[in-house]
Amino acid sequence: MADREKNLVTEAKGSVIEEIRGVGDVAGAIVGATSDVFVHMLRGTRATGAEFRSLVADTITGTIQAVAQTSGEVESAASSIMIGALRGAGQVGKAGVETVSVSASALVRGSAEVGSDVGRTARGAVEGAIKSARDVGMTAELAASAAASGALKGAGEVSLSALDQVRDVVTKTIEGVKVVITEPLRSDLSSGAEPMRRPAR
Repeated sequence: MADREKNLVTEAKGSVIEEIRGVGDVAGAIVGATSDVFVHMLRGTRATGAEFRSLVADTITGTIQAVAQTSGEVESAASSIMIGALRGAGQVGKAGVETVSVSASALVRGSAEVGSDVGRTARGAVEGAIKSARDVGMTAELAASAAASGALKGAGEVSLSALDQVRDVVTKTIEGVKVVITEPLRSDLSSGAEPMRRPAR
């Protein structure tokens, strides 16, 4: 990890730890802390493309590390982290489909790095996206699709086992929303084949 990325992760982690340590309403504190960090990281930035995706991912990674170090329940915090991320990104006009997808991907990768359950984390990411959809000008279906697709991408970067776990979770109806995802077939992960769209079961 480059020094700049390490600094972003460390800064996000420190900010979130400071806000949620010792707080009674941990879920609410995580939403607020994550939102504040996103506003701070994204306000004024002209980052686009890969640079923007890296900025979002690093911020999510730092937040996950903070949660793991304080409350320890990354899986149950995933929804709150997603809600906070989209709330903060929305305040600076950057809460689009890409932000949802990149955040979900980073949540799954980050949860794997700290030894948390990637399946439960993925579900929490999708739930958070659905709950935030209206606030950021998306339909619940679009937000769910973006989060599920991002979660699958993140899982695919961890392992085939993680991909199976996440696929099993996000290809079901979540929060009453029938998720439609764009995902590579397992056998196509290394072939560069075009992704296919699959409706939820």
